[in-house]
Amino acid sequence: MDLSYILNELGEERGQYYNAVSPPVMQTSNFAFNTVADMRGAMGNEFDATLYSRGQNPTLNILRKKLAALDGAEDALLFSSGIAAISTAVIALVKQGDHVICVENPYSWTDKLFKQLLPKFGVTTTFVPGTSVTDFEQAIKLETRVIYLESPNTFTYELQDLQAVAELAQAKGIITIIDNSYCTPLFQQPAKLGIDLVAQSATKYISGHSDVMAGVLTGSRELIRQIFEHEFMNLGPALSPHSAWLLLRGLRTLQLRLQSSFNSTRIVTDWLTRHDAVDTVLWPFSPSFSQTELAHRQMQGCGGLFSIALKNSTYAKIESFCNSLQHMLIAVSWGGHESLVLPAIASIPPDQYDTENPRHQYIRVYIGLEDPQYLISDLEQAFEKAKSADAVYG
Repeated sequence: MDLSYILNELGEERGQYYNAVSPPVMQTSNFAFNTVADMRGAMGNEFDATLYSRGQNPTLNILRKKLAALDGAEDALLFSSGIAAISTAVIALVKQGDHVICVENPYSWTDKLFKQLLPKFGVTTTFVPGTSVTDFEQAIKLETRVIYLESPNTFTYELQDLQAVAELAQAKGIITIIDNSYCTPLFQQPAKLGIDLVAQSATKYISGHSDVMAGVLTGSRELIRQIFEHEFMNLGPALSPHSAWLLLRGLRTLQLRLQSSFNSTRIVTDWLTRHDAVDTVLWPFSPSFSQTELAHRQMQGCGGLFSIALKNSTYAKIESFCNSLQHMLIAVSWGGHESLVLPAIASIPPDQYDTENPRHQYIRVYIGLEDPQYLISDLEQAFEKAKSADAVYG
């Protein structure tokens, strides 16, 4: 299916709404029926009907078709956040006594799901590096039901060989789930590599405007329906129609925005790699990245998210560098038009900073839609100010 068709036409039955170019927002919680028999039919199959917007809604269904098609999947579910999509999917697939394998250092709330929430219900998790399929093979138990992936990770960008992990899991009857927020379906399609369920924080690139929270889960119609009819409808993590409309708006420019961010990031990371103030640049498409061959093999492009470490990286130097940026914002998330930085020390008290721990030194950078030379100038003046701060604080 052609990408332009998916983004601009799929699911948009314009003849049903006055040939409006932009789909309407069906801002309603409830739907009426002409007969009791019609209502009975909807109640018996809410997955395919519009009965109550906690389940399905016409505006959401347009988006649902597009996002499933982008992933090369049979169907999709929409959620009020990325972690809602992840948590609902995992909870739907496990029960007391089951075991999950998860990659190390996943998104913080995913980490809490496996370490704090699921243990309350008797579900255990083994964390593995995941850079080798052997990591997963050795961690499998008789009670393993789910392998959870995040490739790339969104701070240090470790990758998993998705096809190899999928083949291992299929041989053992284990369901695979991946957080594909970093790449989006345009740069990586895990379903085509054998992964069962693909989750995304649609808050990021799908939205593209930093103005809506949303999540998406795609997979086979059978799995998506199973999750919808039980955990999804019970937990109620529904996306609002207006948020769905904002995501439809964002999809129109997704290809252009993602490609622009990718191109600019290549320019900025190349400059940073040669800068005498920078010790490390972590970006999957960088020639120096340890898994760059795998990145090029299973990803069609690379997002605008990367991490750097400064030379002689002290707490004060990192803080001064970030505070000195004039055009790049200090903020979490990514995927909007604005460039961002997130230093690891934002969650580390000064007395706990470890100069021997590389993870403490990283500054995550997101390159948005600004001109790359504009951003390079901002980074350069911040490097100069950080040198002065390091001299003052020693």
